[in-house]
Amino acid sequence: MSFVGIIANPASGKDIRRLVAHATVVNNHEKVSIVRRLLLSLAAAGVERIEMMPDLFGIGSRALDGLRDRPDILAATSIIDMVVEGNAEDTLVAAQTLRAGGAGCIVVLGGDGTCRVVSRGCGEVPILAISTGTNNVIPTFVEGTVAGSAAAFVAQHPEVAREQVAYRHKRLVVHLNGREADQALVEVAVVSAAFVGSRAVWEAGSLRQIWVTRAQPTNIGLSSVIGVLRPVDPWQPEGAAVSIGPDKRRVKAPLAPGAIVPVGAGEVTRILPGRRNPVAGERPAVLALDGEREIVLGQGDHAEVSLELDGPWLVDISRALHLAVAGGSFWV
Repeated sequence: MSFVGIIANPASGKDIRRLVAHATVVNNHEKVSIVRRLLLSLAAAGVERIEMMPDLFGIGSRALDGLRDRPDILAATSIIDMVVEGNAEDTLVAAQTLRAGGAGCIVVLGGDGTCRVVSRGCGEVPILAISTGTNNVIPTFVEGTVAGSAAAFVAQHPEVAREQVAYRHKRLVVHLNGREADQALVEVAVVSAAFVGSRAVWEAGSLRQIWVTRAQPTNIGLSSVIGVLRPVDPWQPEGAAVSIGPDKRRVKAPLAPGAIVPVGAGEVTRILPGRRNPVAGERPAVLALDGEREIVLGQGDHAEVSLELDGPWLVDISRALHLAVAGGSFWV
């Protein structure tokens, strides 16, 4: 049975960067509309089972409310039975539930931070990420209708080699005092601070180090500091790192939408898979994962960052749809 999961993060695209920069606002009503178009597209492709993450706003249930004239969609679609906490734990639990239930693809509405959390719970299930966040290095701006067609093809053709419809993304693993603590998909940054505070990072003055799995001058966010100096492609089996400080040569980088700011950046160095790179500098400090402050480092804490090549599978929408065309998936 073909099975697609949908995780729509109601908090994505609502952080402080809407106030301090000029980030696009994708409100929850628009997310409802995107999910509704996803459901219509999945149904048109013949997907037999769809499960959606519940949330306090009710994105999934509101999307279904607008489809009361489609009993086929209502019969095939359900909301995951889980406790809603109203935080990132919801996303993690939903991803774990969809993986355990046998989902063939998980469609994610969010930014890099949402994809990071989903990647911790989805295992080998491919992710198709639709951009509704602030920093969108991984998610793409794709119409929900098109995304639904690609997700349907991936879920309906498990016999197709995964490498033909998706690519394996890299990840950065954070080790704290010798134990794996968390991971990031795009970048890990050291912020000079004593506590998490506002989760989003948008100021250059507090940055001390940045590690990336990928970086392009087309990116928005902390990875752009390396992206405008020495780009790293998603498929390269390496990453890069740079130290940040006011005494270093400055480069202009788009740290947030509409906010191109000077950043003091040292020499960009390669990081290779499997090697642990120490987090240097003073304590206390905070580690930001994919643009959001997550881990506080106190006095005596020893942290390291390693690049791994075994991250989540990300659906290549164009490649999947071209295979669908070649296989005659759109014939009636």
